[in-house]
Amino acid sequence: MRRLITRRECLALYCGMVSLAGCSGWNVLHTRSQSPDDAESAGSNVRLVGDMAVPFGMYPAKVEAVGLVTGLPGTGGDPAPSPQRAALLAEMQTRGVENPNSVLASANTALVLIRGVLRPGIQKGDHFDVEVRVPAQGGATSLRGGYLLEARLKQMAVLNQQIHEGHVWGLAQGPVMVDPAADQERDRVLLGRGRILGGGVALKSRQLGLVLKPEFQGVLNSSRIAHALDKRFHTFEKGVKVGVATAKTDEFIELTLHPKYKDNIARYMQVVRAVVLQESATGRMQRIAQLRQRLLDPVTSAEAALELEAIGPDSAEALIGGTQASDPEVRFYAAEALAYLDRREAAEPLGEAARQQPAFRVFALTALSVLDDYAAYEQLRELLAERSAETRYGAFRALWAMNPADALVAGERLGGRFSYHVLDTAGPAMIHATRSRRPEIVLFGRHQRLRTPLMINAGNQVMVTSRGGDEITVSKFSANEADQKRAVSPEVDEVIRAIVDLGGTYPDVVQALQEAKTAGALPSRFEIDALPEAGREYNRVAEGEDQQGGSVGIGRVAGNSVPDAVPGPAGSNPADDPIANSKPKKKTASDPPDSHEKPHSATGFFARMTGRGSD
Repeated sequence: MRRLITRRECLALYCGMVSLAGCSGWNVLHTRSQSPDDAESAGSNVRLVGDMAVPFGMYPAKVEAVGLVTGLPGTGGDPAPSPQRAALLAEMQTRGVENPNSVLASANTALVLIRGVLRPGIQKGDHFDVEVRVPAQGGATSLRGGYLLEARLKQMAVLNQQIHEGHVWGLAQGPVMVDPAADQERDRVLLGRGRILGGGVALKSRQLGLVLKPEFQGVLNSSRIAHALDKRFHTFEKGVKVGVATAKTDEFIELTLHPKYKDNIARYMQVVRAVVLQESATGRMQRIAQLRQRLLDPVTSAEAALELEAIGPDSAEALIGGTQASDPEVRFYAAEALAYLDRREAAEPLGEAARQQPAFRVFALTALSVLDDYAAYEQLRELLAERSAETRYGAFRALWAMNPADALVAGERLGGRFSYHVLDTAGPAMIHATRSRRPEIVLFGRHQRLRTPLMINAGNQVMVTSRGGDEITVSKFSANEADQKRAVSPEVDEVIRAIVDLGGTYPDVVQALQEAKTAGALPSRFEIDALPEAGREYNRVAEGEDQQGGSVGIGRVAGNSVPDAVPGPAGSNPADDPIANSKPKKKTASDPPDSHEKPHSATGFFARMTGRGSD
């Protein structure tokens, strides 16, 4: 049975929400002017859910564990006595490991600290990334080639030299991905850190809900809000139509995540808070007319679009009118809301925004992924051939989110180790690898080739060599095993398959591609998490200025929420994720939509893996 939050917790949560309101994306619905004229035009005589309640469960939760990495080629070590060592020994004894001290003392094992982040709204069975690192005095010198044994992830704290643990929230295991370019002598810190893509699996679903503000707490208000939300949203359980809101107490309403917003939970909460508690049919039509006017004003278009989306299908015609406006900002916000209402008229303006407006790109691609219409599919398919790397890969992710079984993007599970996709697309040859969510390699264009001669490594045991010509040898050298070799052509696809056939893992393949690119043996563009970024500024053209001119008016951060389908990292705002916390280069909508290839330094890969990259 789920534990319900207490009144004291509700009050503490509400106070926390108020203190954080200055940096929260939820305030988009509470920026309306208080002047009489503006209040009338905004339809402020109606009460929104957001006027009475604040979201619950919208912050990431950190889970940790102490674990054991095995399979190291003599780079492990015996960790010094510590609370972490004691915790791992206790865990090993619980699992029936014989002579745990001897196992820890082996040069082929390493004690590691494990950390993961459970994104808001994560469901039981969902995967998430985990980060591992060797602690100080941990004894190991490198985690390259290692495999993390299953560990139980909990919320943890150290008090009085003792590790105190909470409930088990997830499990973690898998091959450790270490910076392929890290040097054995110079980069000891990098060699002691790694990531397991999608290596964590949630054992519980994180609760989403609404907490009533203190002045509105009561059974009547809690029931009224739940009733209003159930009229707007519903899901199906075993074929039975059910609402999304349950009034659990006089101060807490539990929410079920609507499938349309599964990859954009922040937007779901914004729309939920924009739902009106009660209004007549006449009042609704009057409010739609008022919101239609506000939608056409770039200053208020984002807020108006959200409120129209919260109304539901009755507002579709007003939003369709917005997609025909001359202002690109108005067209985008109208089309984004329209996509969540499943109207095909949203497809073309969203495709236009993804191509031409970097500030709106991530939101446009996410909206296209939820639009269940062939028009959206066609827009995304065309975007696969764009020059911009982030547009191409973002379109792939959106297509995969739309339908993972579609033949264009389905790919295969190569060797049971990672997702592998070879796309028959136009545009420049490109290879894309990931550092978050799931291990995945995508080849944009068939028949990409390596240049010979070359000599590169794929992990600790596999080498890829060629003296020139049209033959490459992939060899595996392992102690206590006979040497194995595969002769293949220089096609990248064949080389990748040969590495996996010899037991290579996802980190091994990525290392080989990175080394080939660094050595000049890979002419194709090679990208890591080339994803559009949220938080970019859109430079709104000042009134009276030509949109094609050099002068701009007001700069504002584009978008109402941080979506999850297209961006990688942990699925919510990257600033909330300590694993993938990066500082993206600020771009504006006046930047050219095409991202040109730029050289990557040899150490650039892991900097981007850990979110410290500046390129």
